[in-house]
Amino acid sequence: MSLIDVLARMEAVAAGRATPLATVRHRHLAARPLVFVPLTTAGETGAPLGALVGTDREKPLLLTVPQPRDRDLRFAFFAELADAVLPYVDSFADDVEPAERKETDPETGKRVTVETELCAEAPQMLVPSAAGVEFVRLLGRSMRFRRTAEQDPDTPYPAPPRVPLLGRWLTHLGERARVPGSSLLLPMTGLLSRHWATGQSSAEDQHLGALLAWIDPPEGESGQDAALRAETARDAAGQLRCPPAGPATDPAFDNGLLAPAIARYDAGLPGAREEFDALVAGVLRPTWDAVWRAVDLLRALPEGSRVPDRWRRDRWSYTAHRDRVRAGEPPQPRLDDAVTAAQKLASRETAQAQLDAQEALDDPLVMAGRRLTGEAMEGEVTEVEMAMSEGKRPMPRPLVTLRTGDRPQLEERAKLYRPLDGGRTQTAEFVAYVPEQPGTLVVRLTGGMGRGKTPEPGSVPAKGDRVCWTLFEHAPRGGPELPAPEDTPWTHGGPPPGSGAGGAAPAQTALPAPAPLPDPDPVTAEDFL
Repeated sequence: MSLIDVLARMEAVAAGRATPLATVRHRHLAARPLVFVPLTTAGETGAPLGALVGTDREKPLLLTVPQPRDRDLRFAFFAELADAVLPYVDSFADDVEPAERKETDPETGKRVTVETELCAEAPQMLVPSAAGVEFVRLLGRSMRFRRTAEQDPDTPYPAPPRVPLLGRWLTHLGERARVPGSSLLLPMTGLLSRHWATGQSSAEDQHLGALLAWIDPPEGESGQDAALRAETARDAAGQLRCPPAGPATDPAFDNGLLAPAIARYDAGLPGAREEFDALVAGVLRPTWDAVWRAVDLLRALPEGSRVPDRWRRDRWSYTAHRDRVRAGEPPQPRLDDAVTAAQKLASRETAQAQLDAQEALDDPLVMAGRRLTGEAMEGEVTEVEMAMSEGKRPMPRPLVTLRTGDRPQLEERAKLYRPLDGGRTQTAEFVAYVPEQPGTLVVRLTGGMGRGKTPEPGSVPAKGDRVCWTLFEHAPRGGPELPAPEDTPWTHGGPPPGSGAGGAAPAQTALPAPAPLPDPDPVTAEDFL
């Protein structure tokens, strides 16, 4: 947690309501998102009790499992969930626009531009909290390997074809959620916490009701009191008035209401199924309404200027997975090979660096935090001296004197970056401090002025302008390319020594081949989700 975040939390405690951490919205919010509010049992990890799902805030679809240990009921829940989610996911697949992308030519190995198509929009799933994201990943893992009767006529408990297909899509959404800045699958608690600081801990922020109480408390009540009431207030029957957001359930609900309802269903009593459905709907509806309330709060913020660029990458991700599904490729593997895992890690690190830079450039409040840590500086231009570089082809290298109250962490010839119009970036280097003028320093412009001997209009700041320079790159790039799986060293899961494939160890240093990964546990009669 940065110092400015700590200050914001302290201000929230003093003011009695959440303090803004951003002036713009840093994530994309779709015009028609799919909200998914799941509920699971406490004693059996991942066993569903029910869910509310849909795009209409007034008419959610209720799915229930009155006996979570019943395999047939769980599988029926998966099929109904697929019937609800897949039409929404597929509704974006055929609305495309022409696009270009870079690919490697397999013959020459060079990067070439190819014409292709890009889906004009992509699905977006909203869940209450981070636990909901993990549940989506768990559902995807449990569903994408289900066998259908067409694949294996002898398989026990064959699944409808739509069930493993939904598993593949949920797995893709869950994997994409791990990419910083992605908006295909969003937890509302994380999204709200990114834009507001409360006077409670990060763990307490995972309760959507308490988080909303800090951000938008009732009239005449402090956020702290409203959050405490949201977390602990109970009715005459001892049940929470604001049930936990996400898959978790309250022990009092489990013991006092859920267990008797399941027992009545098992006994076959008339109306037991309807009673169970009403019970689950009553627990889920407050969280459903809270998610939509959070959407309204976030939509009131203007969207950051660089958010569409990140959403475009999400659209590319959706389009690529659509193509893999239509091509009949197998589902995502249980474990990634060494190269794929390294590529994912590298891409996520790059995405995190890009996200940090873009949020700062979009939002003065975020940039203030970078200035506070010495990663950026803002000040007034007091003097501009034109100069030229030395060499056969002299180029303009103006010297800009800047007076600032910030304390940037500058070293000799440190690189600096300044955003220009049109998404361009100007580069510069630190020259020296002015000894007789505290807080004044000189930077030399090194780029962003065009290719001529005269700088382009507007590319050199004028005296009196206020400018902001950063010590971090605005478009950081990834590291070197990784080898192909067949060229991976045997020490990282590649071909074993002596196989003749690339990556084998020398004969004089050959070691025994690593043991193969164990097969997954076989499915048994006691196998649950």
